[in-house]
Amino acid sequence: MQIVLHLGAHCTDEGQLVTTLARNRDDFLARGVSVPSPVRYRVLIREALHALENGPPAEDARDILLDAILEDDEADRVILSNENFFGMPRMSMSDGQFYPTAEQRIADFRQLFPGDQIELFLGMRDPGTFIPAVHAQSAGVALERVLNGSDPRELRWSRLIERIKGVAPDMPVTVWCNEDTPLIWAQIIREMAGLEPGEKIKGGFDLLTEIMSREGMKRFRAYLKAHPVMTEAQKHRAMAAFLDKYADDEALEEDLEYPPWPAEVYDDVSEAYEADMEVIEAMDGVKLITT
Repeated sequence: MQIVLHLGAHCTDEGQLVTTLARNRDDFLARGVSVPSPVRYRVLIREALHALENGPPAEDARDILLDAILEDDEADRVILSNENFFGMPRMSMSDGQFYPTAEQRIADFRQLFPGDQIELFLGMRDPGTFIPAVHAQSAGVALERVLNGSDPRELRWSRLIERIKGVAPDMPVTVWCNEDTPLIWAQIIREMAGLEPGEKIKGGFDLLTEIMSREGMKRFRAYLKAHPVMTEAQKHRAMAAFLDKYADDEALEEDLEYPPWPAEVYDDVSEAYEADMEVIEAMDGVKLITT
C-alpha cells in the first residue's frame, strides 16, 4: 500500500486540503486512490501510536488499521491528512526546532505500517508569520511558552526535514511554501494522488478564488479557455499576473497579533526562510514544489 501522509504544518492550508481532496474522492477512487474522511482515521491512528508506548504492535495491527481506514474502498494508495500529527500548535516549537516530536512520530508510524510505501507531504511557512499564527491558535498560551526557548531567527524547516530523513532516509518528502500555495494548489493535489502533470482535478483554483476578485477569476478562466495547452510553469505565471492585477486586498490580509520584535528581526527571519528553501531544494529525496 502507498500511504500519503500530509503533516500540515499548522496554519498553512487551514483545512482546505481535506476539502479539495473530498471533492475529488470518487474520481480518485476510480484510479485506485482512497481519500477517506479524517473521522475514519485520526483518532484511530492516534490511539494506535499511543499504544506503542506499551509495546510493539500486534502482527495483525497493520491490516486491522487499513481495513478500518479504507472500509469498502479498493485502493492501492491512500491519502491521510492531520496537521496535529506532530502535536498541537502550542507544541510546534522547542529549543530552536520545529516539531520536536517529529522523529519519534515518524518512526512509530512506520512501525504501524511496516513494508508499506509511505510518502510525507508538508507545507511550510515564513516563521515571521507562522509564530503569531500558531500563537493565535494556542488558546491563551503565552508567546514565550509557544516559542519554548526558540529564537525565531534560528528556526529552520530544513532541520526538521533532516531529522525526519535521519529516521526514514528512504521516505520521499514533498514540501512547499505556504506563500505559494494558491498558485501551486492543483499541483500539490496531483502529487498527493500520484497523477501526471496537467491531469484534470476538481478545485485546483480553490485557494486562488479566495484571494482574487470575481472579475479577475472570470477573466482568468476565460484566458485558460483561450489557451487550453499550457505547462504548469505557464499556468503559474498566468495566475501570478492575474493575481497581481485582480487580488482581493482584504482577503490577503491576515488578522494576526504580531510580536513586538524590531523590524530587523522580521527581515532576518524572512531572509533566513528564503535561504532555507535553497537548502531544502538541494536535499536528496526531497521535492520542493515551487512556482
